Amino acid sequence: MSTASAVQAAAHDPVRLDPGHYRVELENEKIRVLRVRYGPHEKSVMHAHGPLVEINLTVAHLTVTYPDGRTETIQAKAGQVLTLPPLERLPENLSDFPYEAIAIELK
Repeated sequence: MSTASAVQAAAHDPVRLDPGHYRVELENEKIRVLRVRYGPHEKSVMHAHGPLVEINLTVAHLTVTYPDGRTETIQAKAGQVLTLPPLERLPENLSDFPYEAIAIELK
């Protein structure tokens, strides 16, 4: 990764911007594993991930807002695995229950 790309990625890092919802569980030269936790109806801030694999530990009922204002609803079962492209996004838990996932960012 170039220095400019590394600086840009760090500026949009969910762990730095929203540590209440994102925590690093493991990091090495190939992956970064994040624990993602949202309480009922909690919302994040706009942040970015590279390409990632997300394993839902609970039911997911989220809305994701993108920088252009477009929104997308994501619904997934506990145990369901999703692949997500590298994008900026702002997630919100629409559920009355906590949401938890493991996000594996590919470097």
